[in-house]
Amino acid sequence: MERQELKRELDATLEARRELGSEYESALVESFVEKVDTQVRRRLAEERLGAARGGGGADRVSAATGAGVDAVPGSGTFGERFGFAIVTLVLAVPLSAIGAAQARLSGLVVVWAGIVAVNLIHARSPRGRAKGVDAA
Repeated sequence: MERQELKRELDATLEARRELGSEYESALVESFVEKVDTQVRRRLAEERLGAARGGGGADRVSAATGAGVDAVPGSGTFGERFGFAIVTLVLAVPLSAIGAAQARLSGLVVVWAGIVAVNLIHARSPRGRAKGVDAA
C-alpha cells in the first residue's frame, strides 16, 4: 500500500466512523491498524530482502522512504522503529485507561513513564548495529 492509498484508507475509516457511529469505532480502528501493520511489515521485509541481496552498511537506501536505512545508528531500520512506535501507541490506549481507572493520575503517569522508558531503551539498543553490517 502506498502512502496515498493509506491516506484514502484512513479517510474511508473516518467516514465510516461518522456514518456508523461510535459502536463500531474499535472495529474500524483495529481494521485500520492491521492495514498499517501489514504495510510496515511489507516494507521491513523489502528492506531485509534488499540487505540480503547485497545491500549492507550505511549506504543502503530504503525503497519505501528514500532515506538511509541506517540513518540512526543502533536503532534498526526505519520500518522497525516505526512499527515499534505504532505498537506502543496502540497499546498505550488500553494501558492508559487501566492505569487511570485503577490509580487515577498517578496510574496514568506510571503507564506513560513506562511507555517512554520502553521506547528510549528500544531507540538506544545496539541491535541495529549488529544486523549483518559487520558480518564479514
